[in-house]
Amino acid sequence: MNAALQGYLTAISEGLRDAGTLAQAQEELAAVAALVDGSNELTLAIDDGALPVTARRAVLDELLQGKVLDGVHRLVNRTVTVVPAAEVTTALHALASQEAITSAHADDGVEDPEPVLGRLASRHRVAGYAAAVFESVGVGDLEEIEDQLFRFARTVEANRALRGALGDRDLPVPLRQRVVGELLRDRVLPATLRLVDYVIKGGRARDVVGTLDSLVVEAARARGWRVARVNAADSVGAAQQADLSDALARLTGGPVELQVTIDPSLLGGVVVQVGDLLVDGSTRHRLDLLKEHLLTQEAAYQAPEREAT
Repeated sequence: MNAALQGYLTAISEGLRDAGTLAQAQEELAAVAALVDGSNELTLAIDDGALPVTARRAVLDELLQGKVLDGVHRLVNRTVTVVPAAEVTTALHALASQEAITSAHADDGVEDPEPVLGRLASRHRVAGYAAAVFESVGVGDLEEIEDQLFRFARTVEANRALRGALGDRDLPVPLRQRVVGELLRDRVLPATLRLVDYVIKGGRARDVVGTLDSLVVEAARARGWRVARVNAADSVGAAQQADLSDALARLTGGPVELQVTIDPSLLGGVVVQVGDLLVDGSTRHRLDLLKEHLLTQEAAYQAPEREAT
């Protein structure tokens, strides 16, 4: 299974386990996979790499909204996002398997160990887990989580004994997690402790500091993609903000918080920036485009006249 999806699945499975809905989730995932298989048009839409990820996500979003568990909806959404288009249908069947959906559950209370992966794949797996955790916290908490992860990474880096203990592959994972718990419990947010626990479980033992630092980057990126900076020519009503927030959530694949600034110089419309994505729908921008078009047309018109003379 795709490493990033594997980590995301582990985080979602933990929530499903706590809610007692693992079996229901498995049934619903199997139904989704069968639904895709049973419709040639749907299969082509989901597996078409020429279509943008946002368009392929939207196809399933419309079908599943309000009809399956939230965790199942998120898993399907994430599958379309991180798995290559041609492999999405196969990945949906893999998610629906008994082994996959119950990977974080064990009757004796002991979690199954994660499969051993290479350094880069392990970081991707931890990043996938973090993506699910980040979806459940606010923007302010994301900033604090980023800071707490950074400070703990520096602590581990500077303390040879701690670094040795956390990086010792011969020590059982629960024992290394207990060390982390004694150090961080009641000192960091629950989400931060959950992430560090999974760094121990899902990451490479000898790459603890590197994996923590990679999570710092992921937290910063998630914070950037969770905040939409909106410059508007005039006030934006509550209904308009809700519509814009919903549209951006569909585009980015997660909830988005709006930060609205009034800028009369835009003349009309809005400019929206989410992470690296910039959408300029302002009247000023449209006028600039019109001016550029007219100048181009004028230059093209004058060129034959100069040649004639």
